[in-house]
Amino acid sequence: MSEAPGRDEGPATPILSFHGAAGGVTGSRFLVECGAHRVLVDCGLFQGPRDWRRRNWEDFPVDPATIDAVVLTHAHLDHCGYLPALAKHGFEGPVFATEDTAELVPVVLRDSAHLQEEDAAYAREKGFSKHRPPMALYDTADAEVAVRLLRGVPYGRPVPPAPGFTVTFHPAGHILGSATVELGVGGRTVLFSGDLGRRNHPLFAPPAPPVPCDVLVVESTYGDRRHPPPNPDRLASAIRRTVARGGDVVIPAFAIDRTAVVLLELRRLRRAGQIPDVPVLVDSPMAMSALEIYRRALIEGGAGMRETIGGDDNPFDPGRLSLLHTVEESRAANEPSVPSVIVSASGMASGGRVVHHLAAALPDPRNTVVLVGFQAVGTRGRDLLDGARQLKMLGRYVPVRAEVVEVTDFSVHADADELMAWLHSEPATPDACYVVHGEPDSARALADRVRSELHWLAVVARDGERVRID
Repeated sequence: MSEAPGRDEGPATPILSFHGAAGGVTGSRFLVECGAHRVLVDCGLFQGPRDWRRRNWEDFPVDPATIDAVVLTHAHLDHCGYLPALAKHGFEGPVFATEDTAELVPVVLRDSAHLQEEDAAYAREKGFSKHRPPMALYDTADAEVAVRLLRGVPYGRPVPPAPGFTVTFHPAGHILGSATVELGVGGRTVLFSGDLGRRNHPLFAPPAPPVPCDVLVVESTYGDRRHPPPNPDRLASAIRRTVARGGDVVIPAFAIDRTAVVLLELRRLRRAGQIPDVPVLVDSPMAMSALEIYRRALIEGGAGMRETIGGDDNPFDPGRLSLLHTVEESRAANEPSVPSVIVSASGMASGGRVVHHLAAALPDPRNTVVLVGFQAVGTRGRDLLDGARQLKMLGRYVPVRAEVVEVTDFSVHADADELMAWLHSEPATPDACYVVHGEPDSARALADRVRSELHWLAVVARDGERVRID
């Protein structure tokens, strides 16, 4: 692999540095350097509060042209969404991911670029942005450059992302293609958990046990809490009472995985007669593309799947499913002729078409918003969860009169006990365990449990920190 012009010799011993997902749950970016070579594990967008989102516009801490390769744990935007910007600023190396992740990432990046272009155009038209003129972080052409860099790798097969490095993917059970990343460098093994899934995910087998490692980097999204026991009637009862009062149900759902899981549950509830036979509208181009990939993997029995659904060509159809492709169809969904369920991205209501649906639904007390995933601090979803009585969206404030319901059954993140169970299965004692990808309280709580239960050296990673891993 040729070296970029002007690259220095770099550190003689392996160095790990944290450039995102340290002090928060988004923007996962972990850089490993040894000698003249650099590998970036995850390349995510910052989401949530404005101060975090501004970081997407900052120069990357090292020249992107000097990074040999990127390795992705999975296809969520906060783990892969910065790739087009990295390529735009000079990165030309390969991007290694599992085969299913390599199929999903193009869907995510193209949608992200399109939404950014669309949002910038809308802000220019309405004149509510502080920026003159409003610009997208990257455009569709930048996304296509990044897509061409993807290299799909099967689980369990070591590959060399850069001289002196090896990487092996292991199933993480979070979303289709998700992986823990085993990175070998300088005779040491660093294991990145990525986002770990749950034992009871309806589609995927539990995460593979961790491999022996010298350094472990673990997520802590739910590091300070346990998921409550499942309550299958919570969603069903919310739909029943909303339909009874003539309202609509809006479900902000991540396009990758969460929409599929929600549709599976709606299908189950409808077939069991637990919810009325109402239209279900999916309004997310990315979700529609992802659903086709999921459908194929489910029928064919993809790697890491819990089981196949044989003989069912459309396992994600609750009955009266409509996929909204055009802007006109999306707008019409805000005034349905009968009570309907609208599933739209993004899952934290931080952008995308769901913002328009919320703006239309929130002022009407007949309607219900159902939150089905983690809501980061600073997002509209978190504000709704915390009882906000008004939200700012599309340049104006909107009153919140609709019912807001949280349904935790759909979380695909391991909770604190599940994270600890995974760590307990680590066959070696790492020299250090770095806790990342969690809000401060969650990260501290998990680090405390690691120290008290496993007696490991556990450190909450700090943003920008560099640590030796030799």
